[in-house]
Amino acid sequence: MELLQLKYFQTVAKYEHITQAAKDLNISQPSLSITISRLEEELGVPLFLRKGRNIKLNEFGKSFLRRVNSVFNELEASKQEIQHLKGIENSRVSLATTSTRFLSGLFKEFFADCPTATIHQYVDSAQKIETALRAGEIDYCITSPLITGKEIECVTLLEDEILLVVPPNHRHANQGSIRLAEVADDPFIDLVENYSFRKLTDSLCKQAGFKPNILFEGDPQFMFELLQSGMGVVLIPESICKRYQDIPVSLLKISEPIAKIEFGISWMKNRYFPESASRFRQFVIDYYGVGVRSE
Repeated sequence: MELLQLKYFQTVAKYEHITQAAKDLNISQPSLSITISRLEEELGVPLFLRKGRNIKLNEFGKSFLRRVNSVFNELEASKQEIQHLKGIENSRVSLATTSTRFLSGLFKEFFADCPTATIHQYVDSAQKIETALRAGEIDYCITSPLITGKEIECVTLLEDEILLVVPPNHRHANQGSIRLAEVADDPFIDLVENYSFRKLTDSLCKQAGFKPNILFEGDPQFMFELLQSGMGVVLIPESICKRYQDIPVSLLKISEPIAKIEFGISWMKNRYFPESASRFRQFVIDYYGVGVRSE
């Protein structure tokens, strides 16, 4: 068993698609398929469920992937530690997020405190970010929902209350709060399904006993325009509502179910961090004034 085999397996597991994995690895699809087949023969078990061109990790594959990720995490940590011991400090911090709306002030103050650091940041779904974190591709992630686990350290940075926003002429517009079930029959204006927040709002409606009637789903920039026209109601974080204070709408607190969104920073417990990355983590924790949570 060679590291190259393990890297090929890790990439196939990431995409669960031979063609995409082969393109990423810059090798031919038949060569990659042969490598995976030989690895399965060596282990004596299949690692994937195969159906035509589609493949999916089975229980053997999921278990093996956890170990393979640990191997590459340890190798990466060893390389970084050696470089650090040689006096070559890596000033680059890699970070993935599900949203950037709370980060602009954070980055500005961090660069003022640590001007030699560099940050590589990108936005993706929580599911893809967790995969990248476990594979050792990033130092940290700041996400909602929180990414937790036995091998992951997590700090909840802040909570944001979710409000129900209704047009000014809505029948509940003058109420201070509302049970979400009271608008079960109203049309909803919502985000597209691949947004993490959309999954949370769907879950809230399910807890309230109904499936929302989605009149429009799309990007956030259009939601308040449609809301102002009286076309439906919106579930949205309070922090975003503050940006649209001049728009004539009514903001209602949700009394039932509990409606809030949490943002947190997560990292792998066994990962080695150079000084700049460790300083960034501590800066984030101090910036929000919170404590560490482990599982």
